[in-house]
Amino acid sequence: MMIDITLPVTPEMMGTARENTAKSLVGHLGTHFDVMDKEFPLDYTTRKAVVFDVSHIRGRDIEIADVDLSLVDADMFVAFRTGYIEDVAYGTPQYFKEHPQLSDILIDALLDKKISIIGVDCAGIRRGKAHVPADQRCADRGVFVIENLWDLKSVLSLNALFTARTYPMRFSGITGLPCRVIAEL
Repeated sequence: MMIDITLPVTPEMMGTARENTAKSLVGHLGTHFDVMDKEFPLDYTTRKAVVFDVSHIRGRDIEIADVDLSLVDADMFVAFRTGYIEDVAYGTPQYFKEHPQLSDILIDALLDKKISIIGVDCAGIRRGKAHVPADQRCADRGVFVIENLWDLKSVLSLNALFTARTYPMRFSGITGLPCRVIAEL
């Protein structure tokens, strides 16, 4: 069974996102990853994957104790279902500025596991001024961050473990790459 976990983007969503962030139409629209001066390796297109349901966490960072890192192996795609994209309209100021975030300690633990991809169903693994440095720290360790995943609830309802198939656009010279992500169960 395959589930498309790519955010479906409508013209209305494009307009809302454009009003709230200039980057939204330069590779950062919908499901994408920030390039951070790296090139997405073709080996990363197919990865063993796990999704953690952290949708019950609000008002604090998502910490190591909130997930079972024993399920995480090297080279994996590790996704976090915050549920935020289900609750707050994509592209709005609130969506970009108030989303849940992973703690720096959790991010470092994932990097130490030598994973390939971190995926979130919100606008990033960190907010505000911490967003870009966190993405760069990951990229410098060979890890890409995919933002704005969709329908991780469906993946969780069937199984937390799956195969992730990620296909970025072959754009050059831009800071974000839109991608399509398929969960195969």
